[in-house]
Amino acid sequence: MTDWNELISEVVAGRWRDPATNKAAAVPFETIRIEESLDGGEADVVAPLKLGKRIAVVSDVNTNEAMGRRVAKHLKALGTIDELVLPGNLHCDEPTIAMVQEKTRHADAIVAVGSGALSDTCKYATFKDGRRYATFGTAASMNGYAASTASVTLANGYKTSLPAHAPRGIFLDLKVSATAPHWLSAAGLGDSLCRPTAQVEWWASHRLFNTFYSSVPYTLIGENESAMIKSAAGLAKHDITANGHLHRVLTICGLGVCFTGISHHGSMGEHQVSHWIDMFAGDAHPGSTHGQQVGVASLAIARLHHELLALDRPPLIRATHIVEAEFVGRYGEDIGRMCYAEAKKKSFDRADAEAFNRKLAEMWPQLQAELRPMLMDPATMKATIAAAGGPTTASELGLSRKLWRDAMKFARDVRNRWSFLDLADDAGLLDDFLARDEQ
Repeated sequence: MTDWNELISEVVAGRWRDPATNKAAAVPFETIRIEESLDGGEADVVAPLKLGKRIAVVSDVNTNEAMGRRVAKHLKALGTIDELVLPGNLHCDEPTIAMVQEKTRHADAIVAVGSGALSDTCKYATFKDGRRYATFGTAASMNGYAASTASVTLANGYKTSLPAHAPRGIFLDLKVSATAPHWLSAAGLGDSLCRPTAQVEWWASHRLFNTFYSSVPYTLIGENESAMIKSAAGLAKHDITANGHLHRVLTICGLGVCFTGISHHGSMGEHQVSHWIDMFAGDAHPGSTHGQQVGVASLAIARLHHELLALDRPPLIRATHIVEAEFVGRYGEDIGRMCYAEAKKKSFDRADAEAFNRKLAEMWPQLQAELRPMLMDPATMKATIAAAGGPTTASELGLSRKLWRDAMKFARDVRNRWSFLDLADDAGLLDDFLARDEQ
């Protein structure tokens, strides 16, 4: 039987050392368990966390059936258990966070049973209150279980990643995850396959702008990525082993946030595309999940990377076209001005563009050599997601050609995080790429 906790247990215990510095890392978890089954052992794994005498078990209508009711039943051995079952398809937004705070205020701690928005909602609610929490994951659908940040939609509709805190314990039951609809696992796979695109853009940003970069998240992932890719077809068949490989990579990616304090190692241009869709698609949003969107965006940006890095000469950028009135026209007064303020921070005036072009020209051959080992063949990425039963094109996501083009074109607006979308657009190459790309 595979030990899914190998390496993860070493990191949590503080025994794993960064090979570059030989320093041990301090992470905020007491335990992380990935097990074939936790049925009947819920109280045993939660008890050492000492969450308090009164615990609120929070699930939604779907995850309650999958695992929530079972967790609440077994945790009664630890004290008073209150159950809060939320509606399905909830969003991690300010009203939902406030509602969870209010309905669980009497509890010493929260045990979240779910994934995605439910996990982030409980994470941020307890962070605001200064209470502890633990989580039982119900699907391998995203990498946020171990992240110390939460993806929150503010009252004005702006979606952002906010500092939060990590759960004291993470418990992943592979039988439950494997039983979940396979498209959830395929979404998690899509979320994890942004590694090459995020790493290329984070390293390029580091080299070009001297921003912070750490190799630790990628050192941790190591060969786990190839094992996940090789077993991807098993996700469509609800295979436990395939879900184990995926959960391990997703968990390690989440650990990376705790090491670095930021999410750049797994969130660059491809995530901005997903955020743009969620923020601005409106009634045209097809109901696709974050991981599904990230998977499709990662494929497109991987193709863009290959095209740009194959150029003999580097792209030549011009001053960024950035007009506040256009942002307000696209997004409305409030969000438009917020996006403009973010985009303005990374925009180039004429002098900046000339300086950037000189620097890029000087380092282009070396930068190409540094980035190529980080790339993944887009055909391999596409085949991997397809084997798992996930969408690989915008049309398969249910997005119109225009909406997809707008998402790729304007994703750079939503966050002060430079990516190859900025590079291609400022160089006048993005529109042509989007006209040719296979969506």
